[in-house]
Amino acid sequence: MKSRSWTFRALSGFVATMLLAAPLAGCGSSNDATVAKDIPAGGTDDGTELSLWVRADKERQATNAVEAYNASHKNQIKLELVPSEDMEGKVGSSSQTDSLPDLLSGDVVRIPYWAEEGIFTDITGQINDLDNLSDLTQGHIDAGTVGEAKYTLPFFNDISVMVWNKDLYQEAGLDPEKGPSTIEEFGEQAKAVAALNKEGVASTYVAGQCGGAAVFMTFPMIWASGEEVISEGGDTSLLDGTVSRKVFSMYRDLASTANGIGAGSKEENCSTWTTPFANGKIGVMPYAGASVATLIEAEQSGGPHIGVAPIPGIKEGESSTFLGGDAIGISKDSKNAAQAWNFLSWLMSEDAQQTVFADHGDTAANLKVLKNGYKSMDERIQIANSVLDNGRTPVSKNFNEAFNAAGSPFQIFLQDQVWGEASKLKADNQSISDVLAQ
Repeated sequence: MKSRSWTFRALSGFVATMLLAAPLAGCGSSNDATVAKDIPAGGTDDGTELSLWVRADKERQATNAVEAYNASHKNQIKLELVPSEDMEGKVGSSSQTDSLPDLLSGDVVRIPYWAEEGIFTDITGQINDLDNLSDLTQGHIDAGTVGEAKYTLPFFNDISVMVWNKDLYQEAGLDPEKGPSTIEEFGEQAKAVAALNKEGVASTYVAGQCGGAAVFMTFPMIWASGEEVISEGGDTSLLDGTVSRKVFSMYRDLASTANGIGAGSKEENCSTWTTPFANGKIGVMPYAGASVATLIEAEQSGGPHIGVAPIPGIKEGESSTFLGGDAIGISKDSKNAAQAWNFLSWLMSEDAQQTVFADHGDTAANLKVLKNGYKSMDERIQIANSVLDNGRTPVSKNFNEAFNAAGSPFQIFLQDQVWGEASKLKADNQSISDVLAQ
């Protein structure tokens, strides 16, 4: 089936740690999908126990959602946290034995593949009948749409933002209230921190062995500058473009600068990619928006003082973000579709989005809540949410294999462009295209 790629309409959360690249053996296709029928508009709340699988790195947000629902409904959800690296294999094997959970949450960049493989129940009618459908972020709905059939709704939203350490900026003679407004300024400000020659401190950090984090960090700079990262059909990599070359050249320059890129970056496999900044050891870097609230909380107990801004492009005033996170749907194996829909329809409500997400400083999927639900929050959380208007998510059936999976061609591209043989750019870019086109 032809790969697809969408630019998600504004408002669609960190592309996850690496999923296994193996296909879902034994799955069907969207043509064989189960269709939800005879479900009341709000679903059924009759005391049924529902099962839900969520990636383990979303534990806090998932727990907040489940606890709020269970406290206010007869139905009760049993949450199972699945290690991110195990999710693909678990979904594949469970699909073969018809033992998927009632509700399944997954990385938004993997959802198109799952939807095409018939993992979910078709809930087109239920989604279209939502009273507030126009208020919901559309990206996670689009990711789970095959033809006219809709399979998923937004669960967790994540975004990428630029963060900087105000304390290190002050020491380096930079304005602590002004982060980089262009790609060039990013490099200049990073070098100013590097020049402090402070033990254990580096200008920036790169997830060298984590494609998911690396695209989260670099793609927004390319989009903000008006270029694409993959073709409209989703089968060709465009990382040999002019802006892409400038972005990776900037990182390569920092890699050759003393204290330019933090120790461990080349080997970083996703597990600790945000830790050095949180520990006050990094000057400036693109970062997971979902972790901004945690950084702000840490300030109160002696953590670094941070600034937050959109990720810039070549020109001042340009910005973008990577819209990631998880979408959620009812699995093909659920015998409790009406009850599962009760949870989903509740989760999409303005009240639930406020209670579950906004009140905890997490990014809501409801536009009204995004506009009005954060006014009492720290200004930096509001700045982070504001970047959604210019957000993008590239989606292709083979995106995971090309960019996120362990040993992916994009990881090889990244290693060569930052630390290795930059002359391999065209060949490495072609290797990405070869996988996208499979």
